[in-house]
Amino acid sequence: MNLYLRYFDRETLVNNVDDAIAFLAAIEEIGMNPDLENDIRDYVASDVFYPKRYKIRPRVYFIIIKTEAATMLDFKQKKALRTSPSAAEQRETASPVLLRLNEERAGWYEGTLDFKRVVLVPVTGKHEYRDTRFVVNCKAMSGIDCYNRMVEHLRSRVDSRSQFPSAKGKNFKFKYLGMWK
Repeated sequence: MNLYLRYFDRETLVNNVDDAIAFLAAIEEIGMNPDLENDIRDYVASDVFYPKRYKIRPRVYFIIIKTEAATMLDFKQKKALRTSPSAAEQRETASPVLLRLNEERAGWYEGTLDFKRVVLVPVTGKHEYRDTRFVVNCKAMSGIDCYNRMVEHLRSRVDSRSQFPSAKGKNFKFKYLGMWK
């Protein structure tokens, strides 16, 4: 893993974090300090492959990019781009809950939905959002079907300004209870 660093027209491609820190320390405006050095070391050691941008002062940054490129020419010609993960790799990294969400399994489901409900405050006569938990047992074909039935039911019974979370988020949970009879 190599590191590409750029600060305005100064740029370099190094193969270790010590060389990167030495390059940045040589630039007076950056003001290398132990906190910045530790943050750079943490970024390089992490599994994150997104470019990292560090603010020097308003609208002035330097950037660090992790790359597989062996030379600056390879980097500039984008010859060492990371390929997107295959479908099998994406399935391995996907959350088990997200995989179960679309799994067809007819029967009873227990769904729990935490949403923002608009309610009238009688004292002030104004409306406010309140966190509300809705738990239901329903017949459904899958986890997403359970979610859709819950939201459809709520939309006809609560204020239209109420906000419902995504089925893929942490505010919706479901559990398969068994086949219906």
